[in-house]
Amino acid sequence: MWGSGGRWSGTLIVPMSESDNQGCSGLAVMKISIIGTGYVGAVTGACLAELGHDIIFVGRDTKKLDLIQSGKSPIYEPGLDQLLEKNLSKITTTIDLPDAICKTALTFICVGTPSNDDGSIDLDQVRAVSHSIGKSLASDDGYHTIIVKSTVLPGTSETLVIPILEKESAKKVFVDFGIASNPEFLKEGSAVADFFHTDRVVIGTNDLKSRSVLEELYTPLNVPIYATTIRTSEMIKYTSNAFLATKISFANEIGNLCKKMGIDSYDVFRGVGLDARISPHFFRSGIGFGGSCFPKDVRALIAHARTLGVEPQILTAVIETNEDQPEKMIELLKRHMYITGKTIGILGLAFKPDSDDVRESRAIPVIEALQKEGATIIAYDPVAIDNFKRLFPDISYTNDAQDVLNADAVLIVTEWKEFEDLDYHGKLVIDGRRLEKARKEAAVYEGVCW
Repeated sequence: MWGSGGRWSGTLIVPMSESDNQGCSGLAVMKISIIGTGYVGAVTGACLAELGHDIIFVGRDTKKLDLIQSGKSPIYEPGLDQLLEKNLSKITTTIDLPDAICKTALTFICVGTPSNDDGSIDLDQVRAVSHSIGKSLASDDGYHTIIVKSTVLPGTSETLVIPILEKESAKKVFVDFGIASNPEFLKEGSAVADFFHTDRVVIGTNDLKSRSVLEELYTPLNVPIYATTIRTSEMIKYTSNAFLATKISFANEIGNLCKKMGIDSYDVFRGVGLDARISPHFFRSGIGFGGSCFPKDVRALIAHARTLGVEPQILTAVIETNEDQPEKMIELLKRHMYITGKTIGILGLAFKPDSDDVRESRAIPVIEALQKEGATIIAYDPVAIDNFKRLFPDISYTNDAQDVLNADAVLIVTEWKEFEDLDYHGKLVIDGRRLEKARKEAAVYEGVCW
């Protein structure tokens, strides 16, 4: 629905029925360049290749590009290797961005947007890529659509990306080229499944050409497509992550209260989650959230709000609660032993299972606290040890979880499925993730919020 100023309000496009959807075979093959070979770029490109499109991965890291070209994922993500290998005939890689732009009609910006020290967003990679794309567009005769998939604050595409593109290309946005926002809602560890079975696709753009091509691109997914303005689309991404983070911190605050009263917080949230207005998802009380999205995005939203003169009290409390939560694990351990000089085993180093990502992992503050107490640490994780060694080269690691169980106490930090197969009999276990087997078998067991 078109509004004033040539913009439309949010429009929900209902997916086709199974009988109407003829699948990818009835749609045109698109030539798409993916700038960035990290988590978002690798998953997006591989999944779009699976939908039948021709993909050019563009990056600076030739090792990552070589991996992709050989059918191997540059990141740890279940199912991604198989998807890349299956679709190698549709995939090429290059460090030559101008050439990739000239050979494609759509370009996804999937570069990193890390945090600055003050929590604000670092847009250096987005800025640099925008300059390169703009220069390349100058010699591109067709209507090229640039899609910002990197997580950026509302207004970034309009106030940063578009001016750079127009200046470098000497062309006019929405006349000579298009731009759109298309945020990702992928979960590490299940990203491939999330792409193909998403709840919705969000498209933010102010021109019909870009909107139409993205609607066609995502039609095979057979899910609702929500079309809105660029700035609104960018805000949807931040709001989604901020709300999910809020739900976790809320669960932890209630969980801490439940612990004091001898109540199992998981039983509480089972009952609360039956309310259709609330749902049970993300009510996982424990030692908090980590990863590359929730902490970074909430902090960026807080910093941005303050630049606008708004004090985000709830979001600030979300981060503060999350930062305090790992200390609960140490407090519980101190109830049962004097930590100094003891060997403490850590089960799990990744911020979540099925990932090797240790960014903002709750194992980091837990181990820092244990080191301050003078403990010796031995740690195990199925896939994240190498990444974690870069942060803590001075602790002991093992490739056998049994070595961790031989420690004076065991702390469960990540809920890897294989940890349910371990023997916890006779052990002192402090559990931050609620593993039922440990809860039933351990000689001494404490759950952080239960």
